[in-house]
Amino acid sequence: MNIEHICQFIRDTFQTDEFVPLHAPTFVGNEKRYVMDTIDSTFVSSVGKYVDEFEQKIESFTQSPKAVAVVNGSAALQMALYSAGVKQGDLVLTQALTFVATCNVLYHLGAQPIFIDVSETSLSLCPNALERYLNQHATITERGCIHKTTGQRIKALMPMHTFGHPAEMDELGVISKKWQLQLIEDAAESLGSMYKGRHTGTIGDFGAISFNGNKIITTGGGGVVLCASSEAGQHVKHITTTAKVPHAFEFYHDEPGFNHRLPNLNAALGCAQMEVINELIASKRVLAMQYREFFAGSDFQFVEEPCYAKSNYWLNAVICPSVESRNTLLNETNSHGVMTRPVWTLMHHLPMFKNALRGDLSYSQWLSQHLVNIPSSALCVDR
Repeated sequence: MNIEHICQFIRDTFQTDEFVPLHAPTFVGNEKRYVMDTIDSTFVSSVGKYVDEFEQKIESFTQSPKAVAVVNGSAALQMALYSAGVKQGDLVLTQALTFVATCNVLYHLGAQPIFIDVSETSLSLCPNALERYLNQHATITERGCIHKTTGQRIKALMPMHTFGHPAEMDELGVISKKWQLQLIEDAAESLGSMYKGRHTGTIGDFGAISFNGNKIITTGGGGVVLCASSEAGQHVKHITTTAKVPHAFEFYHDEPGFNHRLPNLNAALGCAQMEVINELIASKRVLAMQYREFFAGSDFQFVEEPCYAKSNYWLNAVICPSVESRNTLLNETNSHGVMTRPVWTLMHHLPMFKNALRGDLSYSQWLSQHLVNIPSSALCVDR
């Protein structure tokens, strides 16, 4: 299978001779009408009907006890970690194969990552690698889970559902309880993905989803915190709205808060997008199956959902047989106007995280040299 054949298949699939982006938003419903409604109402910022409506739509779709809409996915993840009690000097177990936002939020909380390898099953945090690391480097004391070498508290475990494919949450849940860790799901990429019938982001103590322009639905920016209890959700709502105590005219704030509120303008866009979420997911799964059939029998291995999951296939990916074939695929597709991308630079290869604690990252390293993301926009969605 040559690269020209791959490019032509992608162009035929998306029915275009023009540039093919990696992931473009889809607007086929009430987006313009709802956004214009916010402009006409003048309530374009943090007060307006669409914020509450959007949160309710997310709660209904994910079956989360409480969803709190915020300004972006990073803010959602920051609020999840903050609400779980992650503090300055704490350690958080996560994966090196992730988008940088996963680790940026730790940095800005004063916490530090411990990088664990990913699983061949899910491309997300590997339970076996995690258990090995904890058995070797951690102990339980009256302070909780403590790193034997540094003496720091290991407070949380944060898997990221890579490309929308759910992590092995049962196994990770058992480990988190055994080692007294808060379980935070970085579900930024996995709106619509199901783990054994449960929506990603609702299995741990908190979850965080992104609505950036390249996600399965978008609010322009935007994110949401999914909370395991309505009580926890009410507190997240409080602190993300500057911790202001409700009053007709007084400004009184009862704890340090954050101004992370999602504007009504963005929420209006999100409400319209949620009206077509099922069609978008169905479309993306059709695309994934077309890719699977196309690459079957070739030297390129299409990345499929784990057997226990139903994935949104946010970003499709192939694993190339060699570093050379990976580089050729990237260079030739992009030079022919078909956008492809390598997986993110591994976090411990970035200057700000190069000294982070880590286990053996052999499979993450291998993937960084062999995996390529391919165009993944939703196909035609009719309304």
